[in-house]
Amino acid sequence: MHVLQNKEIQFEHLGLIDYQAAWDYQEQLFASLVDLKVQNRQAAPDAQQPTPNYLLFCSHPHVYTLGKSGHEEHLLLNAEGLKAKGATFYKINRGGDITYHGPGQIVGYPILDLDNFFTDIHKYLRYLEEAVILTLAEYGVAAGRIPGLTGVWLDYEEQRNPRKICAMGVKCSRWITMHGFAFNINADLDYFNNIIPCGISDKQVTSLARELGHEVPQAAVEEKLIRHLAALFGATITIASHEKRY
Repeated sequence: MHVLQNKEIQFEHLGLIDYQAAWDYQEQLFASLVDLKVQNRQAAPDAQQPTPNYLLFCSHPHVYTLGKSGHEEHLLLNAEGLKAKGATFYKINRGGDITYHGPGQIVGYPILDLDNFFTDIHKYLRYLEEAVILTLAEYGVAAGRIPGLTGVWLDYEEQRNPRKICAMGVKCSRWITMHGFAFNINADLDYFNNIIPCGISDKQVTSLARELGHEVPQAAVEEKLIRHLAALFGATITIASHEKRY
């Protein structure tokens, strides 16, 4: 157990940001947490400092990302096809297969020291999923999990037309997390036709806008999602710009 548990999470909204720039920023925060944990192990108990936690929200220009366990053939575009779609492609160090990020998504990157909360990566993933499920419930959309698959799904019980509304892929090292989730709010779903999403060819992808039949104010969804994340993790989430706390 971490000697000094810090239950505060610093929230930052990066807006529409290039994927590489956001990845570099994640790596910078991740490395700072690792360095502090190493220092704490070498320090006397009364000299240890609590590790901070971060939550980043953003969206990206059209981009496809492939996780460590993914297959490049699940990208159905060559270099010319990517250029024609105005999209880029990255191989990255999270788990999972291929997915798409673009405008109209809430992309969430929690950089948390799980020693501050609980050291259970499966519980961590379930909490991320649960925050999305609870947020969707506020819009009257029933969502849940499909055994053996990550992410959040609609029609998850009868599975007559199961469709994914939120994809997940994380990295965890020294109990510090990176990467996270992509929640489709007003996303252009046509971009998913250029991949086999998460390597799953027999299930569809959807968005909150498609399910409700109209565009949804994204900021309102983000506020609900932050509130549910704070409650599930027993955390205080602080937005630095105006010190709003959840």
